[in-house]
Amino acid sequence: MSTTMGRLSSGLSYPDRFYAAATYAGFGGEPNSSVTSKFSNDVALLLYALYQQATVGPCTVPKPRGWSPVEQGKWTSWNGLGSMASIEAMRLFVKILEEEDPGWYSRVSNFTSDPVVDVEMNHNHKTEVATKSEITMLETKTVPTENGNTAETQDKDVMVEELGSVGVYDQWVNPPVSGQRPKPRYEHAAAVVDDKMYVFGGNHNGRYLNDLQRLDLRNWTWSKVEINSNSEVPVTVTPCAGHSLIPWEGNKLISIAGHSKDPSEVINVKAFDLQTYTWSTMKTYGKPPVSRGGQSVTLVGSNLVIFGGEDGKRTLLNDLHILDLETMTWDEIDTLGVSPSPRSDHAAAVHAERYLLIFGGGTHATCFNDLHVLDLKTMEWSRPSQQGEIPSPRAGHAGVTVGESWFIVGGGDNKSGVSETVVLNMSTLSWSVVTTVEGRVPLASEGLSLVLSSYNGEDVLVSFGGYNGRYNNEVNLLKPSHKSTLQATRSGMPANDSGSGAQNATNGTRDVELEFETGQESKIREISVDNHEPQINEVNEVSEHSIAALKVEKEELELALSNEKAQSLQLKQELIEAESKNTDLYKELQSVRGQLAAEQSRCFKLEVDVAELRQKLQTMDSLQKELEILQRQKAASEEAFAKQKQSSGGVWGWLAGTPPPIEKP
Repeated sequence: MSTTMGRLSSGLSYPDRFYAAATYAGFGGEPNSSVTSKFSNDVALLLYALYQQATVGPCTVPKPRGWSPVEQGKWTSWNGLGSMASIEAMRLFVKILEEEDPGWYSRVSNFTSDPVVDVEMNHNHKTEVATKSEITMLETKTVPTENGNTAETQDKDVMVEELGSVGVYDQWVNPPVSGQRPKPRYEHAAAVVDDKMYVFGGNHNGRYLNDLQRLDLRNWTWSKVEINSNSEVPVTVTPCAGHSLIPWEGNKLISIAGHSKDPSEVINVKAFDLQTYTWSTMKTYGKPPVSRGGQSVTLVGSNLVIFGGEDGKRTLLNDLHILDLETMTWDEIDTLGVSPSPRSDHAAAVHAERYLLIFGGGTHATCFNDLHVLDLKTMEWSRPSQQGEIPSPRAGHAGVTVGESWFIVGGGDNKSGVSETVVLNMSTLSWSVVTTVEGRVPLASEGLSLVLSSYNGEDVLVSFGGYNGRYNNEVNLLKPSHKSTLQATRSGMPANDSGSGAQNATNGTRDVELEFETGQESKIREISVDNHEPQINEVNEVSEHSIAALKVEKEELELALSNEKAQSLQLKQELIEAESKNTDLYKELQSVRGQLAAEQSRCFKLEVDVAELRQKLQTMDSLQKELEILQRQKAASEEAFAKQKQSSGGVWGWLAGTPPPIEKP
């Protein structure tokens, strides 16, 4: 340490730079310094935790049993860092010190370079400095100047992996991928499940694709996912582009919308099962939106929020629809305020599980750089003012969120590709440029994909494909430094959150700096470090009650959520049963209708027979009348004949010619 203190500068390499900063901050053994005298309570507590993480490693000390607010706060802060790498803790320590005291470099030369001494909790002895195996080593590059002197050293973090790949903070790099690379493409969709990036569909040379490719993010090996065609009901997925791919339930990929050669009238939803390797069509209820591509699909809880896009007739849209993945029910939303103008190929993100952000996109001739925010509780649009270095208009870009940060990569303005990688702080709506690429490279392309993954315990952005005059199939990585993330505490305690941080949908990480800037669970008014032993002057005990109340409220909310989910599942089951019953009733109705048709036919025949019988009956009536007439005529004839016989004296008299008797007057 003493040999490095004499060459302090803004380019001092790690870990020397960290130890110099630690000494200046009061952890280096200076007798007249104290953490409290230089920094606020929260900053002092955070610096302590980062120092412990950098020099000792992850917290393995049992939680203090006795009630000591100082020790409780220190343990909570240190344990909250989880498995953060030592080098990352060093970088954060120095960064926070520079933000709190920008002139520390100029004043640090006044101190002597005694060995760094740390104070362990409940102890008062020196701790061992982390070994080389515990601290990621750094590559130092010496640049000679024109006069032969040595310029300031430049340091870059080296991530030691099996493949020996090197990742530099805030710079795009190409990992050494292996395996059969996918076809170059753009307007495809990508998602990460279990450290594997899945790429589906896209456009290659004007042709739509329907292949599913997989990149193992642990060994950077490409492979094609072979679809299981032996299933009972095999589903052929239509080649498409401009669709969205959403990971769901840990073992499914949901493909939604997209352009195709023969588009359907409404949006189709298909799912790929990562266990059976089969595609299936997901049955939805309600009124589905019109078919489209270039839309944004954002996962908010168990809901997919779909905005905008372009339909099969090239009509631009700005409607809003929500698909509940629990009930698979569509809902068209009527919003308040001024909606974004119709557009496609924009980017969308969710902040704090409440606010939907829409950035950029374009029409057939114009690109936008406007920012719109939809409050998902009130369903009201707003267009807040943007701060910082506002990005240029673009469409076809990709975005991903890391804690409070929304990273935007690529896109184009109908003239050229966008070379800047920008980031938006979603709390302050302030833009800044992360890095800039040069030349016509895949990162300055339209229709590329961007996902968030974990690489060597740290968040990385992974981009793939795109089109900038030619189709690409390259993979690029970027490891952001100024917005590192923090996993939830491993002790089972609820992780501290200010309520404004957005939970990332991919890996659930949170922003370290945000978490500690917004406060600790145990508020300590003053922590002094004198002779390497912290002293407590005053403790704010109210925070413990607040934490207890928050825990109770959290349990109540979790119980309510559990009840809602149970009720939703019950309703879904009832819906399925009702649908089954409805199917049976429909079949019975069809059977009754068939029987009724047969009865109607029989009735018609009977009516014909009745008509014929009536006609015959009428004929019989006529014959009966004729018979009666004949019978009467016969009777009359017989009567007349009988009378004549009586008057003639019989037959013999008549034959003898006896005259008839003369009647007396």
